[in-house]
Amino acid sequence: MAFKATHKHARISARKVRLIADMIRGKFADEALDILKYQPQRGARLLEKVLKSALGNAQDPEQNPGKSIRVEQLIVLDARVDGGPMFKRIKPVSRGMAYMIKRRTSHISVTLEDISEL
Repeated sequence: MAFKATHKHARISARKVRLIADMIRGKFADEALDILKYQPQRGARLLEKVLKSALGNAQDPEQNPGKSIRVEQLIVLDARVDGGPMFKRIKPVSRGMAYMIKRRTSHISVTLEDISEL
């Protein structure tokens, strides 16, 4: 059974978080947390929170009745970062022109799977 967590409309460009998501994809969940803890990027903090939320979903007895899941057996099956909506702003420049500024957002999602079920 897969356990998912998402963070929608994160105020960071998807391009910045994708580099970090590539580092944890396919790793064990506890190993992925250790990797993210020592990364200096701001996107690593956001990805770490989503990963902890997915771990919490795995430990929730309502989602997984009658079974106990060990964190050591969970693997990061999918770490996906998609682009979200953009805030569009106008910056005035010389000679009466205006440049468009796009404040990008992203949707971060993490899926965990039990290694024994693969």
